[in-house]
Amino acid sequence: MVEIAQNLFTTRRGSLLIRAAAALVAGVILLVYLHAYRNSINGSASTVSVLVAKNLIPKGTPGDIIGSSDQFQVAELPKSQIQVGALTDPATLSGRIAVADIYPNQQLTANYFAYAAPGTLQTKISGADRAMDVSMDGEHGMVGQVGAGDHVDIYWGANRVGPNGSQPIIKLLMADVPILRAPLGGGSGIYTVKLISARQVSAMAFAADNGVLWFALRPASGAKTAILGATSLQTLLAGIKPVR
Repeated sequence: MVEIAQNLFTTRRGSLLIRAAAALVAGVILLVYLHAYRNSINGSASTVSVLVAKNLIPKGTPGDIIGSSDQFQVAELPKSQIQVGALTDPATLSGRIAVADIYPNQQLTANYFAYAAPGTLQTKISGADRAMDVSMDGEHGMVGQVGAGDHVDIYWGANRVGPNGSQPIIKLLMADVPILRAPLGGGSGIYTVKLISARQVSAMAFAADNGVLWFALRPASGAKTAILGATSLQTLLAGIKPVR
């Protein structure tokens, strides 16, 4: 009888140990599951900074202009709302052009943009800007000195008709004009200039057809503009102030 009782006690103790071990394993599994679930919830709720259009961005708009003219904003969106190819760094807009209209509050994604060929003029103008070609000879265009990226003052020489007949004059036509393209090596050829209004385009076209244009290279930094008016024979010989 004593031996039977001992066997029963041993069996019950073993069963209790097994149950305790099983409960411990189940508890560990539950803790692991809860930890993984908590991480998945936190991960889906976290946000990502993406670029979002503030206004309509028309097809053909250069990415550099979008970045420099405040046409986008940085928005914090849940990961679940982030579109494929969403742009997160404004620097990635550089050198690209919008290939479709992008509407307000839309995410800026890679499929809305294509890389522009190097030197594409559309990446350098926007809004009222206009690119215009001007034909220059080597002397008037500062042969070998003026290239793409430089800024010039453009002077215009023409004949002015007055009470005493025709009189040659030279005056500053436009100041601080960017050169977008220049002939290889500078000199004679076609220079593409950046103008900022339809009025400038009209004035440049008229001046090119009715006189002589001169380029004066401006300093790379710290350049100042002095408006002197028209210079004539009288202003040179008699010291008379230029006519405004």
